Amino acid sequence: LLCSKMVDKVMMMADIANDRMAHSLKKGGSVSSLSSHEFRQKEHHRRIKDCVSTVSYMDEPSQHDVASRLTVQMENTYQLGPTKHFPVVTVNHILKDVLTTYLQEEQYDPELCRQMAKTISEVIKAQVKDLMIPRYKLIVIVHIGPRHGQSILIGSRCLWNPKSDTFASYVFRNSSLFALANVYAVYFE
Repeated sequence: LLCSKMVDKVMMMADIANDRMAHSLKKGGSVSSLSSHEFRQKEHHRRIKDCVSTVSYMDEPSQHDVASRLTVQMENTYQLGPTKHFPVVTVNHILKDVLTTYLQEEQYDPELCRQMAKTISEVIKAQVKDLMIPRYKLIVIVHIGPRHGQSILIGSRCLWNPKSDTFASYVFRNSSLFALANVYAVYFE
């Protein structure tokens, strides 16, 4: 009888601890493996200050979690080729406009050009995506370098289907820098 009362009391204490843990998990923050009283006592005596494990958590799901749950499973279309081919001429005009707009008056500065290459590639990618060409994966690469009378060769290799996959490229030059922008369009079956 005494053992069963002890077991019941231990079970009740475990349930209370689990309820407290669940309540604190709902609020957000972190949970220590020790109770706050034990933690303060151990920290005060400096016995195991560095041996406390904590679990971090978040109450609200991230946007990535929400987006991954909202994906819709589509059925196969058995479409092996594009219904509309990638508009290389239109993308070349986009490349020319963006590079000219951003770099016309710029002087070469390594730090500025590093940031400009990132910014320009994002702008180009956004404008090409606005064309809403279905089922194409886009890769945008922008190179910016100084002009000091040197020559440079930039090469790329891709494994793709020449019937559906393509690229657009544009070279911009001013008095102090050059820029090369490439957009690779790979058809996604």
